Amino acid sequence: MKPKIILAAMILSGSTQLMAAPAPVSEAASSQSSIEKRLASLENMMQSRNLLQLELQQQLNLLQDEVSQIRGVTEEQSYKLEKVLQRQRELYQEIENRVSQAYTQPTTAPTTDYTQPSDAQTYSNDLSENEAYERAVALIMKDKRYDQAIPEFQTFLTTYPNSVYASNAHYWLGQLLTIKNEGVKASEHFKVVVNEFPNSNKRPDAMLKLGSLLQDQGLTAEAQKILSDLINQYPSTTAAKLATDRLGN
Repeated sequence: MKPKIILAAMILSGSTQLMAAPAPVSEAASSQSSIEKRLASLENMMQSRNLLQLELQQQLNLLQDEVSQIRGVTEEQSYKLEKVLQRQRELYQEIENRVSQAYTQPTTAPTTDYTQPSDAQTYSNDLSENEAYERAVALIMKDKRYDQAIPEFQTFLTTYPNSVYASNAHYWLGQLLTIKNEGVKASEHFKVVVNEFPNSNKRPDAMLKLGSLLQDQGLTAEAQKILSDLINQYPSTTAAKLATDRLGN
């Protein structure tokens, strides 16, 4: 009986060992499944990152296209503006030449009204003041009587020293005296416009004229200062561009 009992015990012991062996295989499978899940998660993250980078690159490309379009429009507008300014400078010089010729050749004086100050924005309530000013202007623009216009404007300033047209009258006198080659007297009238009428629409032109006259008189330092002030205070005007050219020369 003992040998049989011993044999049975051995068989049972072997069976127990056979049943317990598969445990490590299950743990390995579980570990492998966890690794696969992590890999899958990393792949999803990489795909999301690639999609985000692609989207950002597309947005960047769109922005670059918009910037290029804006730059093109800006360059086109700048070119057109420069052409307009160039044309203004040409007209400015051409009319200046014609005004000078008009004084020496009154029968062929041009009808172009370049130097006439703009009076449309402000009028006097005094009809006599308006009539006096219009009469002085008419001597230049209509009758071409330039010599007679000088005392007419002088009388106007004496009669109406606080007139709304005072800055224009001084500018007219500066122009007329410049044409007569009386640069020193002309400078005084342009100085009045520059120093006493800071809001006058003729101030930039008066600064240019004054700077040119001072330069012709050999007062280089004063001329440079007034032209530099013109460029700084009215940088977008034609007068400022001409002042830049004069300083450059």
